[in-house]
Amino acid sequence: MAASQRPANRRTPWRTKTISLRTPLALLLLSFCTIIAVWWLIATPVTLARAPIDPAAKLECVSYAPFRAAQTPLDPTTQIDKAQIAEDMAQLAKISKCVRTYSVDNGLDQVPELAGAVGLKVIQGIWLGNNRFKNLSQIAKAVALTKEYPGVIASVVVGNEVLLRGEMTAADLAATIRSVKAQVTVPVTYADVWEYWLRNREIYDAVDFVTIHILPYWEDVPVRASYAAAHVDSIRKQIAAAFPAKEILIGETGWPSAGRMREGALPSRSNQARVVSEILGLAKRENFRVNLIEAYDQPWKRKLEGTVGGYWGLINSDKRELKYPAGRPINNFPQWKLGLASGLGLSLLVFGTALLTLRRRPWSPRLMSWLAVGLSATASGILLGVAVDKLLHESYTTGGWVQWTLLLASGIVTPLLGAHALMAGRSLPTFLELIGPREGRGGSVLTYALGLALMVTTLIAAETALGFVFDPRYRDFPFAALTMAVLPLFSLMVLNRPQNGVRPIAEAAFAGLFLVAAVYIGFNEGPKNWQSLWTCAIYVALGITLWRARAVQIPK
Repeated sequence: MAASQRPANRRTPWRTKTISLRTPLALLLLSFCTIIAVWWLIATPVTLARAPIDPAAKLECVSYAPFRAAQTPLDPTTQIDKAQIAEDMAQLAKISKCVRTYSVDNGLDQVPELAGAVGLKVIQGIWLGNNRFKNLSQIAKAVALTKEYPGVIASVVVGNEVLLRGEMTAADLAATIRSVKAQVTVPVTYADVWEYWLRNREIYDAVDFVTIHILPYWEDVPVRASYAAAHVDSIRKQIAAAFPAKEILIGETGWPSAGRMREGALPSRSNQARVVSEILGLAKRENFRVNLIEAYDQPWKRKLEGTVGGYWGLINSDKRELKYPAGRPINNFPQWKLGLASGLGLSLLVFGTALLTLRRRPWSPRLMSWLAVGLSATASGILLGVAVDKLLHESYTTGGWVQWTLLLASGIVTPLLGAHALMAGRSLPTFLELIGPREGRGGSVLTYALGLALMVTTLIAAETALGFVFDPRYRDFPFAALTMAVLPLFSLMVLNRPQNGVRPIAEAAFAGLFLVAAVYIGFNEGPKNWQSLWTCAIYVALGITLWRARAVQIPK
């Protein structure tokens, strides 16, 4: 072979001995089997002993907010029309005896009339804050509704978590509760996280019954889904012992179906169904009342609480369909067949790219290169469906859609470009080769494309890493798409690393950022959070990849 036919100075040495096609074909078969096995495992449906939602055994009560799509109570001009609320009431009457509201704004003052028309009771909420004039307006409207619909409104909740938010003192709140009690004939209560009842015992004397919120996912020490029902029961008994003379209503409890992990607490469809089912079964056995949060997913909450805030509903927001119809198994990936098929297709494309690259090369790659291609193809095939599912659930604002779409696009094209580079013997391009001085640039269109994918992946990874360091509470872990993008880059660094050159400053800076952030995030999120540990491992892999980058020095 002539010297000009061999790989250039930024490529690694290759052997001329031909490797049989049996090697890539065997790896392709192994890749397909692995992808199918993993999808069979993660998409196996779960059947519960008690259906979470069963029209034959209606819920005691469920929290209701009417907002759909872009509708939000954060915009004071939002006004939900009567027909929309009536449609929701008709649907909820099939699964619940009662709805709980939180205010009388945005059209929610229409709920008692429409709920009564379909046989629903209402736990009427009064929203209190630090604006006394608004508080008085809320109280006046709620009192009027109570008098207008005495057979519908079963009780009044004066304030929701106002002590938690620090917007009222306990003394002012107690006085407000007593003022409302003097104007209505139905029982009056206040609702807050259970700890705040223990810290503000004077509220107990002002109410007719105690309404506590127990959200195992949001506890200071998050509770796993498997222990959530036991945790709810333990807290209920603790509060009952502290306040023995009055009924304890669990005013909010439930579990999210999507979002980021908190320690060992994993939001998922199956976990939500399990927690709801077990809590309802417990309530039936122990004979206590439960109000589930909430009836419908609320997209607007994602602006305040991240992805997880928008997915506490028993019914999805867009199609208005029950997430868990009675008699049907529960699947974390309802579109698993599409995810499996697309994953197999991507794996095939990665192997196909590698084989097509070899047709133009008079040398044969090492076995390790084929193994790297197989690893990248398999990981991408497994994670593509997961990454798409995360994209659809976790993208909210325009910026979010752009960011996660770009990361997913990088996760799809990088395995293809990486397979080409592995087979061609090319190393990973540096940032300088893309945006540095003109005389230092070079390479083919595919090399530029690989470099662009590297830049996109690095920038998005850096933004997420910094977010987890400085503002982590509501951020989602991009482990699926990030793994798809980083694994081929890491393989190129290991197998096709340049033999000489200098370490670029930009890559070194990003490498330091990822390595330091990974250590902090892993410690901060704890060892029970596998989403965090996985993401940190990918940050480390990307950091090592960038640290080992080498650029050709340009003569002065």
